[in-house]
Amino acid sequence: MRYFLFLFCCLSFSWGQDPVKWSAQARQTDTNTYDVILKANIQENWKLYDTTLPDGGPLPTVLIWNNATAIGSLEGSTAKTGYDPIFEMDLAYYTDEVLWVQTVETTSSEIDLLIEYQACDDALCIFREEPLLIPTDGSLVNATQRDLTDVTLADNDLTLDLKNTELLAGSGPNVSASWWRIFVLGLLGGFLALLTPCVFPLIPLTVSYFSKSSVSRAVGIRRSLSYAFSIVGIYALLSLPFHFLDQLRPEVLNAIATNVVLNLIFFAVFLLFALSFFGLFDLTLPSKWSAKSDEAATRSSYLGIFFMALTLAVVSFSCTGPILGSLLVGSLTADGGASQLTAGMLGFGTALALPFGVLSFFPNVLSKLPKSGGWLQHVKVSLGFVELALALKFLSNADMVQGWGILPRELFIGIWMLILLLWAIYLFGGFGFMHPKPKKNGLKQKAIGMLVVLFVIYLGQGLVPNQQTQLRALSGFPPPAFYSVYQTESDCPLNLDCYKDFEQGKAAAINQQKPILLDFTGWACVNCRKVEENIWTQPEVYQLLRDEVVVISLYVDDRKTLPEGAQRTITYADGSSRVLETVGQKWSAFQAINFKSVSQPYYVLMKADGTILNTPIQYTDKATYLAWLKEGIAAGKSPKPLVPAFGIE
Repeated sequence: MRYFLFLFCCLSFSWGQDPVKWSAQARQTDTNTYDVILKANIQENWKLYDTTLPDGGPLPTVLIWNNATAIGSLEGSTAKTGYDPIFEMDLAYYTDEVLWVQTVETTSSEIDLLIEYQACDDALCIFREEPLLIPTDGSLVNATQRDLTDVTLADNDLTLDLKNTELLAGSGPNVSASWWRIFVLGLLGGFLALLTPCVFPLIPLTVSYFSKSSVSRAVGIRRSLSYAFSIVGIYALLSLPFHFLDQLRPEVLNAIATNVVLNLIFFAVFLLFALSFFGLFDLTLPSKWSAKSDEAATRSSYLGIFFMALTLAVVSFSCTGPILGSLLVGSLTADGGASQLTAGMLGFGTALALPFGVLSFFPNVLSKLPKSGGWLQHVKVSLGFVELALALKFLSNADMVQGWGILPRELFIGIWMLILLLWAIYLFGGFGFMHPKPKKNGLKQKAIGMLVVLFVIYLGQGLVPNQQTQLRALSGFPPPAFYSVYQTESDCPLNLDCYKDFEQGKAAAINQQKPILLDFTGWACVNCRKVEENIWTQPEVYQLLRDEVVVISLYVDDRKTLPEGAQRTITYADGSSRVLETVGQKWSAFQAINFKSVSQPYYVLMKADGTILNTPIQYTDKATYLAWLKEGIAAGKSPKPLVPAFGIE
């Protein structure tokens, strides 16, 4: 659902409409003294930031009184406060509606107010300057509904001679929810849970119970299927609370990926999961829960079957809990939040329920199932090693966000190799861990051990310095290749070579004979940071950005003042005008004039001669961004640009 909101918002606002609508009224309180009442109506899912924010965060809302003097403080609506995972701080913001009152003193018949503000939703950020001329006679004035992309200049030096401009018609965010991928991961997790000592022995017992206690085979099949569907429903229901949380405060779900405290907590929790699988202790839910569920299962009809399924979920928690925990954290750190969690839970429940439903049709297969035994213990301990490796990921997240540098790529991979080598030794029968050492290990265990050794050898490639293309199969899981002991300092994202001026970047592109990646961004753009930290960090993406394109990052909120000779006036279609005084204002106008967009992030692949290579793209997922990047680079090497494959039709 959230992705449809992304598409709706970005379609609406990337073409210049404002998600924040301002109105104002001045009421006289004394001679030359007025109470100015400001009202902002904020589009659903958008945030307007408060007037006072800590350094290093987004841009605050600023009220500039050009011909009036503010008296006293700004009164009115109370801002909400929430933790922002990108800026790592608590920020004050408004949603839905803001009402402010400011007392001012002026001798003019109109109060000249300029409102500078930033607003963001889950996919885009906008930076605006809203001029208001407020009559002192008490009349209500609404902000001009400007088309911010229809701009003319007194001089035309910001206009590019673009080719293939028809590709701009489809530009927009392209967020593709990977629900099927999460469903498949949940499915795999469920199949793993089936092979644990808590679940596997229950399969033949339960199927036999339904077959033998039913008056006919048809009734037995119906009861088994009811049991299976109940299992799926129970695990899907576990995700419902997160949907309410997602609606009340979406940033909570997104915060998991970058919040230091949460990542450290998950690191500790996954260590506990690993120790539980190793046999140090069992994670179990309260015995009262299973007792009450088992008691309810004695009821007649399908309600009793539902509670039988609930009893399975409760008593098997010691084995399924850690796997569910991995699924829970993995889903909530993805962009789809609660929706992807539901998809994962459905996959997990489906895999867990599958044998109970399928075997009811083929009861003879029960006799061919492998007997419970020591192999189940091997599975459980093996999952412990997997959980131990997963725990390291969360410690790595906290380390990279804080910039501690305690877990660079080489050390991360080295610890993984050590964990996996211990796993392989266990599978070969080198030790019994917290259980008696087996007299001999079977051929299957040794074969799996050999695969683990091969994977360790594969991981060894990641220890080679300056090899961005290594370990592509694990893209995004270990720290990126540039987060290493060989890291160098740079003022560009991820130590890339980039340019912050279009003409300088264009000259470099001509000299290097490479296409341009035009990156319209902002220092205070949350979603720009998300793309840089979650997508550009992928080794394959990083390699393309480093080797195949010239990156030009234009910051539309850069407050550095332009030289006096470089300042100019722009005029909107409604006749209103604006003086470009800062670097950010220049690049914002540059984006609007040439690409008919005023939202960030916004990415364009083009040649130095102005040829647009494919449809520009905005906030999106990792796979789509990589495919878009490859498409544009390939188009730059071919005689004709490729047919647009990205954007909204």
